Amino acid sequence: MDLGLDGDTALVSASSSGLGKAAATALAAEGANVVVNGRDPDRLDAAVADIRADATGEVIGVRGDITDESAVMHLVDRTVEEFGGLDHLVTSAGGPPSGPFLETNDEDWYEAFDLLVMSVVRLAREATPHLKDGGGTITTITSGSVKEAIDSLVLSNAVRMSVVGLEKTLSTELAPDVRANTVLPGTHETPRIEELVEQGVERGDYPDYDTGLEEWSAGNPMERIGQPEEFGDVIAFLCSERASYVNGAAIPVDGGGHASNL
Repeated sequence: MDLGLDGDTALVSASSSGLGKAAATALAAEGANVVVNGRDPDRLDAAVADIRADATGEVIGVRGDITDESAVMHLVDRTVEEFGGLDHLVTSAGGPPSGPFLETNDEDWYEAFDLLVMSVVRLAREATPHLKDGGGTITTITSGSVKEAIDSLVLSNAVRMSVVGLEKTLSTELAPDVRANTVLPGTHETPRIEELVEQGVERGDYPDYDTGLEEWSAGNPMERIGQPEEFGDVIAFLCSERASYVNGAAIPVDGGGHASNL
């Protein structure tokens, strides 16, 4: 299926690793010109090289901390300068620290809000004038925790809900020129999950890596965790003209692992 992304320009925040990188990889493979973003220069350079290996569009890296307003402005400006416009914004961010409610303080809450919510607010605000020039999309990557709270992740459970509310608002205020959707990932075999499983093997929690993955997939109807490329394909579809009537949706990509009806 031709997604019609050839020659489009996409900016994917926090995309030097994990699901952000998977999104950037899928968009570049479909022919979009992609701006990859991260804070660590070595990791960013490695990610750009990996993505270019399968890309049919151009791929560049722009370093920047998405909690820094000036860095966000630079990120959008550099994208437009490099490719002459911006068609698709995909927002991603790392997760806040884990921990129960009574062990989090005010600073933890403010930092989580800045990372998860204000980064999206600023990116969307800077990108929207360019997206509206020719129509475009905003796709926010959040977490399955917005549908089903996860133990010891109070910051993610509570704060990420704001991103869904923002996305839903944008889907009406910016339509029909810009579509806005949210994707809610379950567990995927990202470097972070690989690290956690390997640590479990070292501790003796699992006899080997494959057994650890089986434990992580326990209870999932698909009997496995997701692969990052499967997630990336969903992002590419939502950005494409094939999803032209999908707007204001919050779409789980979790193999059916969450028990929520909606």
